[in-house]
Amino acid sequence: MRTLAPFLRDAWRLVRPYWSSEDRWRARGLLLAVVVLNLSLVGMTVVLTYWQRAFYNALEAKDAEAFTALLFTWRITEEDGFLPSFCIVAAAYILIAVYALYLRQALEIRWRRWLTEVYLTQWLDGRAYYRMALTDPVTDNPDQRIAEDARMFVDDTLTLGLGLMRSVVTLGSFILVLWSLSGPVTLLGVTIPGYMVWVALVYAILGTWLAHLIGRPLIALNFNQQKVEADFRYALVRFRENVEGIALHGGEADEKRGLTQRFRALMENWWSIMTATKRLTLFTVGYSQVASIFPIVVAAPAYFAGRIPLGGLIQTSSAFNQVQDSLSWFVDNYARLTGWRATVERLTGFTRAVAAARAAEGGPVAAKGATPGLSLHDVTLSLPDGRVLLAGGNATVAKGESVVITGASGSGKSTLFRAIAGIWPFGTGRIELPATGRALFLPQRPYIPLGSLKRAVCYPEDEAGFTDAEVTAALEAAELAQLSPRLHESDSWDKRLSGGEQQRLALARALLLKPDWLFLDEATASLDTAAEERLYARVKEMLPGTAVISIAHRPAVATFHDRGLRIEDRHLVAG
Repeated sequence: MRTLAPFLRDAWRLVRPYWSSEDRWRARGLLLAVVVLNLSLVGMTVVLTYWQRAFYNALEAKDAEAFTALLFTWRITEEDGFLPSFCIVAAAYILIAVYALYLRQALEIRWRRWLTEVYLTQWLDGRAYYRMALTDPVTDNPDQRIAEDARMFVDDTLTLGLGLMRSVVTLGSFILVLWSLSGPVTLLGVTIPGYMVWVALVYAILGTWLAHLIGRPLIALNFNQQKVEADFRYALVRFRENVEGIALHGGEADEKRGLTQRFRALMENWWSIMTATKRLTLFTVGYSQVASIFPIVVAAPAYFAGRIPLGGLIQTSSAFNQVQDSLSWFVDNYARLTGWRATVERLTGFTRAVAAARAAEGGPVAAKGATPGLSLHDVTLSLPDGRVLLAGGNATVAKGESVVITGASGSGKSTLFRAIAGIWPFGTGRIELPATGRALFLPQRPYIPLGSLKRAVCYPEDEAGFTDAEVTAALEAAELAQLSPRLHESDSWDKRLSGGEQQRLALARALLLKPDWLFLDEATASLDTAAEERLYARVKEMLPGTAVISIAHRPAVATFHDRGLRIEDRHLVAG
């Protein structure tokens, strides 16, 4: 963890953009309304202290008329002027408190929506998410940082910020009240004016220092807790997404060991938090309990000497507690502050990691060229550990041409496709993409998004751009006619469909979208040979102008291509 000044700068960098964004005027208006309502609550608290003085004085004087008026209507006195009744003050306080919370929550969800959109844009643009997955082992669980950390940051920032503002205003308001009530005291021959104010200051400063000393370990513990919680959730999600593979391997015992180990790390850190929180709570609760009686003890001599009435004693105690509570804001919120600091650290780390991923240079340069074909110029591909897969590869594929790429497993065929797609960050050279036309890449394991079957077929295009008849025709051409009645049914299609059916669905996607360039990375490997040949023939028939570049191992696939390329001994050769 870093020192306070850099942390505060990072927190300000996270806070500032929203308040100057396109949503700034609505956000500022909501914030102004919330601030005004919170200040109104402080003002009503001040009124209540004067009401308490008059109320307890009425009790002490056994004045039933004043007692009733202060409860239900109002009272006018020379000492206090107009005092509304408790019913009026309480009703107004409740109404203001409700709308202060309601508007704060409205501001919170708007800020969170904006922040989530910003983080999603940064993470997705330039395929930063892909580069981070390959090269950044430090920034764990980006999904948790976007979803949970962003929510906690907005909530804690508003809660702590408004709470601090309210404490400062309360302090300023009640210091004047307490100063006027406490009067001077002589100690060791020195007269101290407003002595209750000084007692409250010393009490709060001492409590703040001790709270920081006791609660400091919570900063690192809260940071680590967010990490281990996210690790455990990620492991559970990964288990859910791979249930078939786990079941086929009979890997339940090993999965349980792994999940248990992650939860044990979570639990051990939680026990440490519990211990640290116990120490801090022991101090803060004791601190608060002493504060509830401390001002009465300090002011009691003046009461017993007859210098102040019972109502004055109660008002002095109430004003002292308000001053002490305001000065003790740090003590009361220390645990939440440590959580907020951990959240700021995680969001800052995520922001820097995304920026680094987007700014990083590396990999072959893939850009549109001046010709309608695809060209590779001196392309070298490496793995993250530096091992070279392809050295100085050169090739050209003409528009509408079909080429099959072969080679031993692990030779770099799929990596070459990634480089052509512009997402592989390791290597050198230049890849000239076709000047016009759209490319579609189908990996061996197709990606099937959440949602309806129609959305899965149309992905990544908007399903609204295609009629049901068009999608049905594509499914029938891919030999998935039995799924046509379920077009608008939402399901976990990556779990419902077999491997072969998923590859057929991906081919239906290609037949529907009609790309100019189709890259098939063993996209029919889960099909039997006869089905593979039928579907390749259908692709050639229904997409006659599409250039098809395939990675395949089966010799039968080569017959559907004009020529072949082979990666052999780290070189790209004809064959």
